[in-house]
Amino acid sequence: MARTIMTKCGEIRGTACQWEGVTAFKGIRYATAGRWEYPQIVTGWEGVYDASAYGNCSYQPRAFYNEAEVPAKAFYYNEFRKGETYTYSDDCLFLNIWVPDSAECGSDLPVIFYIHGGGYTGGCGHEKHFDGPVWPTKGVIAVTCNYRLGPMGYLCLPQLEAEAGHTGNYGMFDQITALQWVRDNIREFGGDPENITVMGQSAGAMSVLNLCISPLTDGMFAKAVMHSGGGVSKVMNSKATVQDRFAFWQQVMTEAGCSTLQQLRELDIQKLFEVWQKLKKANPKYGMAASPCIDGIALTMSGMEAAKQGLQKDIPYMMGSTSQDMAPPIISDMAKNWCILQNKQKKQPSYCWFFDRQLPGDKNGAWHSSELWYFFGTLKNCWRPFTAHDEQISDLMTEALCNFAKQGEPNGGKINGWMPTGASSKKMLVWGEKLPQMGKPCKAKLWYTMFTNKAVGE
Repeated sequence: MARTIMTKCGEIRGTACQWEGVTAFKGIRYATAGRWEYPQIVTGWEGVYDASAYGNCSYQPRAFYNEAEVPAKAFYYNEFRKGETYTYSDDCLFLNIWVPDSAECGSDLPVIFYIHGGGYTGGCGHEKHFDGPVWPTKGVIAVTCNYRLGPMGYLCLPQLEAEAGHTGNYGMFDQITALQWVRDNIREFGGDPENITVMGQSAGAMSVLNLCISPLTDGMFAKAVMHSGGGVSKVMNSKATVQDRFAFWQQVMTEAGCSTLQQLRELDIQKLFEVWQKLKKANPKYGMAASPCIDGIALTMSGMEAAKQGLQKDIPYMMGSTSQDMAPPIISDMAKNWCILQNKQKKQPSYCWFFDRQLPGDKNGAWHSSELWYFFGTLKNCWRPFTAHDEQISDLMTEALCNFAKQGEPNGGKINGWMPTGASSKKMLVWGEKLPQMGKPCKAKLWYTMFTNKAVGE
């Protein structure tokens, strides 16, 4: 029987998922927003909300072609999306919650709030590897969310600034609003709004980093987990402001034949995406124009500058990368150096990991995003011939993650000996062909991998 609970917004009915004793509440509308308008949080609905199916994804390039027919997309399509159907829309501000059936208001379970990656231009919160996290079976509520992507989430124009007082970062405001909705309502699902861990991978990790330095999110979460993204690096430290982006987006508007905001808002969505992609390819300087930038409100400075000043949230961090990651030596150092910086600034302990399991089924190794199957405990959703060793690693990784969400450090139960990474101890926990142990990745191997990678991300 589908479980129904009463929230501050009204009644909501969930559905069964692959884990016995866990109910999934899918496709919960957390906000509404018109094109290039900031999100308005949902505070109520009429009747019983049917949360049995996932909501729309944000418009993104793959909404306009068949991934199965594009060789360049084959790897990640086959891995995470083959056989699935997704709908795309401006109306995409939905989140999903997985809850133990034993949880009720007052249970005060920890919550993991996950932000998907995809270069700020692709992805959603319910691809195969996110479809049913195992965490609720370990006493942790799981949340994933959709947010606006590409030009829908990060376009910046002076006309929009004049209209709303600021412009850009619509996707980031979506994330903050989703987090606020969870804080407002999670107690009725059995969660503790004061014990939320924000977690993300790739662009999702960079999104988490932005939340950790944003003045708008003080007190909104207790811990953070970053995979293959967050941290400090001169190479991946954007100082772009909304004003820096104006010229590019004005060019997009002109190329699309629009002279007013109204015309731009009514423009055929496929044409907008075609113009955006054409112009960013013509000018590499604007390759990341559709991403967060300094707007003076949600972001007031770059991640590196904020970290140097010690302005990041003083909370525990858990972060790492994979051996065949995207730019593996740089990504690995970003995580390690963040943890060391935390230690030097006498902030709370941070825990670094390195994933080196060479996934069975092909010879791509521990590619960018590969560890997500293990951290979400969703190996059974995958085509790969996983072994008992993979199951064991996944069980340990999910236990460490859930321990961290509960208490701010990953040790406990089956996990012992994971030491914080700091100035005097730069080792990290290595997940790989053996059971986890403290160690260091081989830097020379990481640099070699950087120039020979076959699956570097999407």
